[in-house]
Amino acid sequence: MCKSGRASLAMYYYDFRERQKKDLRGLLSSVLFQLCDQADSYYDILSSFHSTHRNGAQTPSNDDLAQCLKNLLNFPRPVPVYLIIDGLDEFPNDSSLSSSREELLSLLEDFVEAKFKNVRICVTSQPVDDIQTILEPLAFRSISLHTQRGQQRDIEKYINAFVSNNRSMKIWNQKHRKLVTDAMIEGADGR
Repeated sequence: MCKSGRASLAMYYYDFRERQKKDLRGLLSSVLFQLCDQADSYYDILSSFHSTHRNGAQTPSNDDLAQCLKNLLNFPRPVPVYLIIDGLDEFPNDSSLSSSREELLSLLEDFVEAKFKNVRICVTSQPVDDIQTILEPLAFRSISLHTQRGQQRDIEKYINAFVSNNRSMKIWNQKHRKLVTDAMIEGADGR
């Protein structure tokens, strides 16, 4: 759909190994880049944003980046825009006054309350209390895979395959492999 111009897609996957993906700035920058790369119709918004920040000499704040993204999402387009944020539970949530996760949750609240036309948002996360508290009232649809038997089977298959094919574990006797496999499956708890 994106290649044919019938939709726009921006996807962000949190990866704790990449420094630039540990905060809201990384997400906002990535989503803005992805959307602008797909549609020339955003040129005026981006050009104005660039000028406002001294033609790139001034670094925009997170609030500025968020406002620019809201302007893009509010821009009238006949095709839907899909935003996918994967691994929200992996965003840092420290004890500071405003963690990256809290900032992102607040932004998601703003997006839902803005009721953008033609914008669809999909967020994936483990069932974590602070995330559920914010997202449950906002969700149009919520699907929990955490308790699905299919997910449990996939985890069991993966662990069994790993233990069976691992060079070090292949030499273990069946009793020890079963003990390790059972402990890992129980410890995974559907995750």
